Amino acid sequence: MVWIVASAGVYLAFSKDVFRCVLGLALMGSAANLILFASGRIDVMNPAVVPLGETVLQNAANPLPQALVLTAIVIGFALVCYSLTLALRLIQASSTDDLQALRMAEPVPTDSVKPPYNGAAHEPTWPGAQSLPPKEVP
Repeated sequence: MVWIVASAGVYLAFSKDVFRCVLGLALMGSAANLILFASGRIDVMNPAVVPLGETVLQNAANPLPQALVLTAIVIGFALVCYSLTLALRLIQASSTDDLQALRMAEPVPTDSVKPPYNGAAHEPTWPGAQSLPPKEVP
C-alpha cells in the first residue's frame, strides 16, 4: 500500500498542473508517514504501559513512531493548506495553471551569479521532437 501511495504521489508531482503537483506532494508525505508508522510494530496491540509488578515492558507497540506520525500529519496538513493558498494565488495572478507556461513567464535573470536565459538555446531538446517556434510570453 505504501508503494501505491508513493508512486501515485510521484506521478502527480510530475504533472503539468499546479493543483496536481500539490496533491502529489501531499500523497508523498502520507507515504512517508505510512513507512514511519509501520516501523513501530503495528502487529502488536498491547499498550505501551508496564504492568504492575513487572520492571520490563514485554511485547508492546513502540509509541515513538506513533507520536512522530501524529506530528507529521499536523505539519503536513498545514503545509498542504499553505501550498494550496500559494497555488491559488499564483493561478489568479498568472491566469493559468500550466507549469510550463508559468516557467516561461519567469523574468530574465539580471543577477551576475545566475546564468542568463538564452531563449531557445536554453531549452532542452527532446529526441524526435520537431522544433517549434518560441511562444511569446505576455
